[in-house]
Amino acid sequence: MDKLLGVLGSVGKIETRLDNDGVDRLNYRYTVGLLGIFSLVVTTSQYVGDPMTCWTPAQFTKQMVDYTDDWCWVKGTYYHPMEEVVPRENEPRQFEVAYYIWVPLFLILQGLLFYIPSMIWHIFNSRTGCDINTVVQTASLLGSVVQDKREMNLKHIVRYIDNYLTKNRDKTQRSRVVKIQRFLSQKLCCLCCGKRTGNFMWTLYMLVKVLYIVNVIGQLFILNDFIGSNYHVYGFEVMKDLAQGNDWRSSPVFPRITLCSYKMRVLGNVQRHTLQCVLPVNLFNEKIYIVIWFWYVFVATASCINFVQWLLKSLSSTRRAFFKKHLVWMGRLQPNGNSESDRKLYRMFTEKYLRPDGYLIMRFIAVQCSEFVVSDIVAALWDNYKRMNPLKEGLLEFEEDEKNSDKDM
Repeated sequence: MDKLLGVLGSVGKIETRLDNDGVDRLNYRYTVGLLGIFSLVVTTSQYVGDPMTCWTPAQFTKQMVDYTDDWCWVKGTYYHPMEEVVPRENEPRQFEVAYYIWVPLFLILQGLLFYIPSMIWHIFNSRTGCDINTVVQTASLLGSVVQDKREMNLKHIVRYIDNYLTKNRDKTQRSRVVKIQRFLSQKLCCLCCGKRTGNFMWTLYMLVKVLYIVNVIGQLFILNDFIGSNYHVYGFEVMKDLAQGNDWRSSPVFPRITLCSYKMRVLGNVQRHTLQCVLPVNLFNEKIYIVIWFWYVFVATASCINFVQWLLKSLSSTRRAFFKKHLVWMGRLQPNGNSESDRKLYRMFTEKYLRPDGYLIMRFIAVQCSEFVVSDIVAALWDNYKRMNPLKEGLLEFEEDEKNSDKDM
């Protein structure tokens, strides 16, 4: 038991990546850890002790009893209500029960499905040319180092982010199609995805969020159909029964008492036996899958709310307000009354330079570090951008594209 509690307590320490948020970790870390622990519990209950015990005739020797238990466990049993007549040899059986052997494997497979979206995010993010995990890890050191090293780390972060943003800048001719693509990528981040449109990482991250939602909801429907054949919403119906004082209705999917029919050759004669067996392992299986059902509901709800929150953050006005807040904190801009050149430069800074990918990086730093670290980095990126003097590069074209945009300054 101490080892089991130790495994449960160390689940949150397994992964140290910083390119995700709390809901992501809820899916790929804590859910996978929970399913792994349940798989360990079921495996232990199957192979330690007697997972199945059958009621054998009195004339059976100990070897015959052991053989019967092992044969029924491996071959499988079937469920039949106690009040009904036991079916004969060639008559159909109501419910075959043999899958309990595969429950640990099913739990591991469920955990793997929860981890796949995270694996997709880590693989593709590392190939974009900007490893967000490395950036956030370096940014997390800014609050704990001396001033000289702090300035050096800050310069490294700014140079790294600036290299990614400028390298993937779209320098194609401004045809009508290109203008439409840029407009959609600026206003609706997940459309017209690409590195040169500045929203590749953002779109990839939103796709991973969708995969989390599809996975947990899909598994919830499959689980509800599997474990609650007589219920539409299994977990809530069980809680309703308990609240009303009704007896706990055992699921026919995890029967505790089953029947086992087999033939045994004794002194050349073939004897057919139908025995009643008890499956203690199904006591664990039933309770475990009820817990999993409620956990899936919680994870699905959190994932959907989190996805909507990130969609709201993707709005162009939200991104501009986010960067303006930090520039105002650092004294680079004024809350009101900025000059026309600063206003134009600021719109170019957010819409043409940082874009959704830069915004995503800053959001991760804000989640994993602090708002003050974000302010330092955004201010340093702003100073670096002003030194580039972008007002001489395509300003008239930018003003034409942005003439109908809202002026939040």
